[in-house]
Amino acid sequence: MDIEAMVAKACPGSEIAEVVRRTGGQLSTVFEVRRRAAQPLIVKVYTPEWAWKQAKEVHVYGLLETQLADTVPKVIHVGDSFTILTKLDGVPLSETDPPDWRATYQQLGQLLAAIHRIEQPAYGYLTDEILDPLPDNTQYMRRQFAKKLKEFEDLNGDPALHQGIQQYVETHAALLESSTTPVLCHNDFHEGNVLVDPSTWRVTGFIDVENAIAADPLMDLAKTQSYSIRGNEEKLDGLRDGYGDLPPDWRERTTLYRLYHSLELWDWFASIGTTVHLDSIAGDMAEIVRT
Repeated sequence: MDIEAMVAKACPGSEIAEVVRRTGGQLSTVFEVRRRAAQPLIVKVYTPEWAWKQAKEVHVYGLLETQLADTVPKVIHVGDSFTILTKLDGVPLSETDPPDWRATYQQLGQLLAAIHRIEQPAYGYLTDEILDPLPDNTQYMRRQFAKKLKEFEDLNGDPALHQGIQQYVETHAALLESSTTPVLCHNDFHEGNVLVDPSTWRVTGFIDVENAIAADPLMDLAKTQSYSIRGNEEKLDGLRDGYGDLPPDWRERTTLYRLYHSLELWDWFASIGTTVHLDSIAGDMAEIVRT
């Protein structure tokens, strides 16, 4: 894999100082290319079975550019199973400790509100189009819960918890009717994907749009709650302040969506044989269904 050759072809005249491997996961490997007298670049190389994610990433970043051009990477070049993007300044929020979490989360709320101004034509999973689109949120979320509950069962999840989740969804299904306009949702807006400048605590942008969906905007708030806020009222208050007005049923809806996000995460970890987190995630779900 000749990263320097990829960049040289896509960006003629680049004088490369160093290539640093940043991450290597199941979906892709990410490299930072540091250039002399030019801004660094990110090269994302997709494994063959996940190459379809490339078109999705290019499409979603294109959608985001209409609202958030300065806070998302810009696609420089699309090659055969690799994409070259600009590198945003900053470090992951998850690696820092801001002096004022509320002020930091206000910025996150503002970014989410901007993302959610990008309306979508239907509910569903995004690639470079909406796959199996559905016209309303109730059909979409019922389909998603049914799919993930089936996976939970097939992966030997606790039958009593399975029944509890199923009953909770039935009892609270009317909440799904509140969403009438699908919007672009990042669907992974947690502290690991948000970048900040530690010298000013300004949020510089966000990355990783591989999980994006067209859905109820509260799906995004729920995932941030589930993955990063986890009961921290200072963070939650900041997110709400920055986001703006929320519907009267936002707490109930985000609780239902938090249940979905936890179920999906449990299924994912179980499917790849990562068992260390399963009991904790099951505990989170059990706590919700008991309420």
